[in-house]
Amino acid sequence: MKFEQQLALKTIPSWAIYYLNYKKLKAVLYTDFESSSNKPVSNGTIAEEPVGKYQFSEEENQVNSHIDGYTVFRTSFLAEVDKVNKRYVEQESESSEKLKSLKTQWKSDMSIEAIEVWKADFIKLLRKLENLSDFTQSNITACRKILKKADKVAAQPMTLSLWPLVTNLRFAKSESDEALLHDARAVWRKRAAVSVPTTSPLEESKMRRLTPAVSTVSELDLASFPAGEISRVWVALAEDGMGLPIRVPVIIAKGSAEGPVVGITAALHGNELNGIPLIHRLFDEVQPSKLHGTLVAVPVANSPGFLLSQRGYTDGTDLNRVMPGKPNGSSPQVYAYNLMHRIIRHFDYLLDMHTASRGRVNSLYVRANLLDSRTARMARLQNPQIIVHNTSPDGSLRGAAMQRGIPAITVEIGDPSRFQKRFVRNALIGVTNILSQLRMIPDEANASEFEPVVCTRSFWIFAKSGGILTVHPDVNTWVRSGDLIATIHSVFGDLEEEYFAPQDGIIVGKHVDPVCQSGNRILHLGVVENELPAVVDDGHM
Repeated sequence: MKFEQQLALKTIPSWAIYYLNYKKLKAVLYTDFESSSNKPVSNGTIAEEPVGKYQFSEEENQVNSHIDGYTVFRTSFLAEVDKVNKRYVEQESESSEKLKSLKTQWKSDMSIEAIEVWKADFIKLLRKLENLSDFTQSNITACRKILKKADKVAAQPMTLSLWPLVTNLRFAKSESDEALLHDARAVWRKRAAVSVPTTSPLEESKMRRLTPAVSTVSELDLASFPAGEISRVWVALAEDGMGLPIRVPVIIAKGSAEGPVVGITAALHGNELNGIPLIHRLFDEVQPSKLHGTLVAVPVANSPGFLLSQRGYTDGTDLNRVMPGKPNGSSPQVYAYNLMHRIIRHFDYLLDMHTASRGRVNSLYVRANLLDSRTARMARLQNPQIIVHNTSPDGSLRGAAMQRGIPAITVEIGDPSRFQKRFVRNALIGVTNILSQLRMIPDEANASEFEPVVCTRSFWIFAKSGGILTVHPDVNTWVRSGDLIATIHSVFGDLEEEYFAPQDGIIVGKHVDPVCQSGNRILHLGVVENELPAVVDDGHM
C-alpha cells in the first residue's frame, strides 16, 4: 500500500498504463502463494495480507487456478516488465529520431517564425526525454520492490532468478535515455542562446518581452486593481538600515465576477521554495476573465530570509512563531504584524506553502484543524499523501489567520532549497481543487491519485546523544511499534544508540543530515487513532 502511493505520485498520468502494475503483481503474490501453499506461520496462524484493490478477470482466474504460485507470478512479472520495456524502446527510438531531425532542421538563417516552431518542437522533445528518464527510474525501483516482496512472501529467492532477466532488458541496462537527454540539453543551450534575426530596431523592440515596472505600495488595496486582469505589486513591510523598503512581491488575479479572496503564501521560511513554482504555474494557467473572486499570492513572504537562503528573518527569528506580530516590537515582530495587517487580513481563505527544514525531508502532507469542517475539506482537496490533524502552534501564520476567522491550512511540499516538479504538480492539483470547490474556476475537482492517510496526531522523536545519524525507514512508509527506526554511531564507527518506534505510525518526515547533535530531530511520526483531539500540536518548528 505504501509503495503504491509513492509510485502513484511519481507516475506520469499520460503514461500510466505503461508502468509496472505493482498492485496486480502484489495481488498475484498474496492470492496464489497463500492458496497454493497456505503455509502456517510460527504462531500457528495463516499469514494474511490484504490483496488490495486489484480484481482479477475471470480469464486470469481460470489460468491461475491451473498453475503453481511461482509460475503465475513469474509469468505475470515478465509480462509487466516486457510492457515497460516496449514502451521504453518505442519512446527512446522516437526521441532519438526526433533529436536527429531537429538537429538537421536547424539553419542559422532561419526565419523568426521557423525558429519559434523549432523551439516549440524542441521543448516537447525535452519534456518527453525527462518523462522517459523518470519512467525508467520509477519502474526499476518498482521491479526491485516487488521482487523483494516476492522473496518474503514466497519464501523463495525470486530476485535471484528474475532480476537478471530484468537487467537484460533495454530499459534497465541502457543509459541511452540519459545520454539523449544530456545531448538534447546541450543542443538547446547552444541554440536557445542564438539571437533572433531582425530587420529593423523597431521590429526588434516589438519582439522583446519587457517586464513592466512594478509599483511599491504600503498596503494591499484589492479594490484598486482592474477586474479580469492579473496585476503585480510590491508591498512594503518594513525598512532596512538604509531607510529603503523591505518589500514582498504580490500577484493578484482579479476575476470578472464576484467571489471569495483566496490567498497563497510561500517561502515564509526563506529556504522553503517549492511553493514559488507552484504559484508561477497557477498564475500561468488561471484565466481572470473566467475567475469568480480574487486570487492573491505572495511568492516570497520572507524576502530577507530568501535573499540569505535561510529559514528565518535577518536575525534568525522564525517568522512562523511570532505571528500576528507587534506594531512596536522587534524587527521580525513588526515585519510579521505588517504582513498580517497589510496583506493577510484581506483573505477569505489561506494556503500557506512550506517544505521540510534544512537537513530534513518531507512527504507531501497537510497540517490542518480537522475539527473545523472548512479546513478539513480544504485538506482533503489538497491532494496530499498524508493529512495531520493539528490545531496550530502559537505564533504560526496559520494559527493567526484562524484567529481572525480565515480558514487556513499548511501545505508541506517536499524538501528545502530545491524545486521538486512532481510534488509541485500534485500540490497544484490540490490548489485548483480548492478553487473549484469554492466555485472560483469552472473546472471540476480532480480526484486524488490515492486516499491520503489521516493522522489524528503526530510527534517528533529526538536524539538523546550526538554522533553519526542514520534514519532507516523511508518517508511515507509505515512502521510498527518496536521497529528499529534510527541508529547513532560514534565518529570511530561504534554503535552508540538505537531508536525504536514507540508505536505504530507513518513516517511524515525525517532527518537526513548524518551530523547529529543531542536534541536534534530524528523522525516525524504520524499516528492513526479513533478520535481527533480537541487540541494537538506536534511542536513543529
